[in-house]
Amino acid sequence: MSLLILASQSASRRAMLTAAGVAFDATFAGVDEDAAKAALVALSPRDLADALAELKATKVSARMPGHLVLGSDSLVALEDGTILDKPVDRDDAAAHLRRMSGTHHDLWSAAVIAENGRPVWRHVERARMHVRPLSDAFIETYLEAEWPAIAGCVGCYRIEGPGAQLFTKIDGSQFTVLGMPLLNVLDFLRTRGALPA
Repeated sequence: MSLLILASQSASRRAMLTAAGVAFDATFAGVDEDAAKAALVALSPRDLADALAELKATKVSARMPGHLVLGSDSLVALEDGTILDKPVDRDDAAAHLRRMSGTHHDLWSAAVIAENGRPVWRHVERARMHVRPLSDAFIETYLEAEWPAIAGCVGCYRIEGPGAQLFTKIDGSQFTVLGMPLLNVLDFLRTRGALPA
């Protein structure tokens, strides 16, 4: 049985796999995401998340043959199609929150599993996130409590924490919001015999 390798240092993705009882190792994918996004700018948000997840999985898989390598990526797309990157600083996070206030956005989470440098499985899911109107005072208080912990979070929130206060409704799986379509990943791992059926 091959060991699962997570091509990510994401704390939430590691926590999901650990909580689900999946044995894995994690490694840094070493992908220049900004360059990749620039090269793939013509893709839809869904396809971009999928392409970035594949890039991470195949890059690590090429140097770790014989293992299943899981790459994952999440993107936030506003109603007008604008893709929000992770905030560069606290002021940028406040600007993101003001843009999302009183609207909905789509959070796309993709997972790709590669073996011997080639993708063997993929799945992409969307969660629609309905953000309540946020006052400037709330945004300031929220960032006082959550910055810099959310600096690496697309969308500027940790749904498992105070970020839940941003929303009136979420259409989709909480696993997707956390950054990976976990149930689908687990199903594939069982199919491959990497987890007990």
